[in-house]
Amino acid sequence: MKQSQKDLGGLQCTILDPVDANQKPELIVILCHGFGAPGDDLVPLGQWICQQNPGLGETVRFVFPEAPLSLSHMGMPGGRAWWMIDTLAMQRAIESGKPRDLSRDIPEGMPEASAMVSELVKQLMDFHELMADRMILGGFSQGSMVTTDVALRMMQAPGGLIVMSGTLVCESVWRELSQKRGMLKILQSHGRQDPILSFEGAKALRNLFLQSSFDHQFLPFDGVHSIPEEVLRAAAEMISGHADSKKAIVL
Repeated sequence: MKQSQKDLGGLQCTILDPVDANQKPELIVILCHGFGAPGDDLVPLGQWICQQNPGLGETVRFVFPEAPLSLSHMGMPGGRAWWMIDTLAMQRAIESGKPRDLSRDIPEGMPEASAMVSELVKQLMDFHELMADRMILGGFSQGSMVTTDVALRMMQAPGGLIVMSGTLVCESVWRELSQKRGMLKILQSHGRQDPILSFEGAKALRNLFLQSSFDHQFLPFDGVHSIPEEVLRAAAEMISGHADSKKAIVL
């Protein structure tokens, strides 16, 4: 399984290539990491999915973009962010046990991050001559928020969206976009004891998806801000099922 680096949409990306470099993929999976993680943080997830589903090696290409902002100045060498967050407010919320309601927030820097990921998706579609429904978008935490925004704004819906430990932001904007989106297949997971992004926020996002009549699977689990094996298995099932139908999903 080959691994390489490439600039796409102004973002440095790790490419996990089970497919021969000269072979056109039938499916592209884009996974965006969370706040504070390095750009290749989710590469092991792609490797695990391919190991569990050897047949994907003939059809799929994984892309892991690195967020544009460095967090070295915050004492996190190698850590990246899609946009800056108020870490003090987050810490106070964790210590108080009172989760923050972020649903009305439009985070400063999020539109720019969304535009960069959108350009990455466009470049991949153009280069490989793929339709939007042959792209899977997804991510973890902050990475799932930026890919949700991208998936809702695309001219044509992606084949799927995987939201791991995300939350509802930009509620009024996302609600309007969701009503216009049409069909969208979504896998959403969240830990019931998540101290970083509350389970209540995840349920609010779930309700928005359900009210938009999306094909939505909600996978709650007993745990914190993480990706347990049961979520990996559900994501692998979604991706392999889409690969079998010759469609693509965006993570």
